[in-house]
Amino acid sequence: MSKDSLVKGTLILTLAALVARALGVVQRIPLVYLLGDIGMAAYGIAFNLYSVLLVVATAGIPSALSKMISEKTALGRHAEADRIYKAALWFAVCAGVLMTVLLYAAAPYFADSILNPQAALPIQAIAPALLLFPLIAIMRGYFQGRRMMMPNGISQIIEQVFRVVTSVALAYLLLSHSLDYAVAGASFGGVVGSIAAAAVMLYYVMRLKQSDRRERSAEGADAAAESSGASGQPLTFKAIYAQLFKLSVPIVIFSMTVTLIYTIDSSIVTLLLKDRLGEEAAREILGILTGRAQSLAGIPIILAVALSQSIVPIISSAYSQRDTKQVSDQTAKVLQLSILSGLPMVLLISLAARPINGFIFGNTTGSPVVDTYAPPIITLLTVSAMFQIVMQTSGAVLMGMGRMRPLVLSVILGIAVKLAGSYALAPFWGIYGIIAATALCFIVMTWLNLKVLRSAVPFRVFGPRRWLSLAATTALICLIGYGLEQFCVAYVHPFGSERLDDMVQSLIICVIAGAAYPVLLFLTRVMTLHDLQHLPGPLRKLAKPLLARLGRTTQQEKR
Repeated sequence: MSKDSLVKGTLILTLAALVARALGVVQRIPLVYLLGDIGMAAYGIAFNLYSVLLVVATAGIPSALSKMISEKTALGRHAEADRIYKAALWFAVCAGVLMTVLLYAAAPYFADSILNPQAALPIQAIAPALLLFPLIAIMRGYFQGRRMMMPNGISQIIEQVFRVVTSVALAYLLLSHSLDYAVAGASFGGVVGSIAAAAVMLYYVMRLKQSDRRERSAEGADAAAESSGASGQPLTFKAIYAQLFKLSVPIVIFSMTVTLIYTIDSSIVTLLLKDRLGEEAAREILGILTGRAQSLAGIPIILAVALSQSIVPIISSAYSQRDTKQVSDQTAKVLQLSILSGLPMVLLISLAARPINGFIFGNTTGSPVVDTYAPPIITLLTVSAMFQIVMQTSGAVLMGMGRMRPLVLSVILGIAVKLAGSYALAPFWGIYGIIAATALCFIVMTWLNLKVLRSAVPFRVFGPRRWLSLAATTALICLIGYGLEQFCVAYVHPFGSERLDDMVQSLIICVIAGAAYPVLLFLTRVMTLHDLQHLPGPLRKLAKPLLARLGRTTQQEKR
């Protein structure tokens, strides 16, 4: 099994995340129809509680495992890498059994405590999934450390397919018995999904073992590498767990940053805005922020998350071998990719916020609050996601280098800035002040991450000319998008139905502005022929004729 490059691995994980998210949305549509709001409330309680316990059960160990495995294999210490993997599997087994028993036993008491007793059965139905998902997470971390992203991506997609099909089928079949059983059947889809994902991962594990056995026996170098690189005493599980938890706790803190920020918003928005707008309007604005804006602002982040997962083992491997040049090159590359790929999604969602909101969510109640606040809230929160993207990728590089302490400090300072900014700005700018505090939080964290990175390794994302060119491209796309928005409002109403018209307007703005983005990147020379070697093959084939028509040559780029 071959290792995946940064670009290939990122594309695999991005595609898997997009497909999984799409399937998750598709799943909700029939479930809402079958179970209704009451049933979906019980289903949501079960799924959210399960998700929290799954984080506790794995405790960030997959990412820490990825880093440790990458370092050991880079140094040729394959036996140590295998022992670390074995120790992590034992932890996953114990954590899975413990969490499953606790969740199943505590389900009735928890459901009663939150005044939703009907949630007990679906909680118990999904509990067995915790037996397998810690194991699956460890396997994914191991493959990530070996720079093999295909098993992770395929297992995510297969998991979601089986989850969706089983959830909907069981909900439909059991609805004739009772609503409680139908909700439990929908929850049990998570268990079937975990079984399918585990089967995929086991298949790839067996393939990898066979491949490793052939390679090591052919090279005959494993014993020499071990004797030259190891101390002679095998790693104890105690030492392995100490290192795993030392790495995993900061990873959990960093990974929970965005979730924590959004949780802060859901806790303080009503409190800070009720005196200014009234409690009912404040709650409605909170619904816009959490239900609409946060879901759309999360779309551009998908690639950044995939980049983060792909870059950690690559940086860890190079850093463990003291290959400063590769660390520097990979740092520059991942930041370039995150900016150039995240920016168009941020621009398109921000510029088409009004029709996208109208098409996807609508305004069924005819509330003036939705019409007034939804588009600007979506726009501003999505713009702040650009800083979140850079924060996420720069933080992943620090993670790969093992610089956990500054990473945790940046999270703490960022949260402090978020809280202080929200309370300071909300009295003057309302919800926009709270969103501005979110953006300021991401900016501070990004600045701190980049400052620590520059002190560790030299790197340059872009030169001054290319930064100016990127700014010009962004400004031109904004002008194009604004012009298209005004044109659509004035002239594009083909169906006479507000929702269908919004769909057409969204397509016009996104297609034209989206197509203009790569053209402008080449016209302003933000991207050149030399940069194409970092792109996937299909994109290289598309871009080369474009450069030829624009009159760019390899010789010009070398000047």
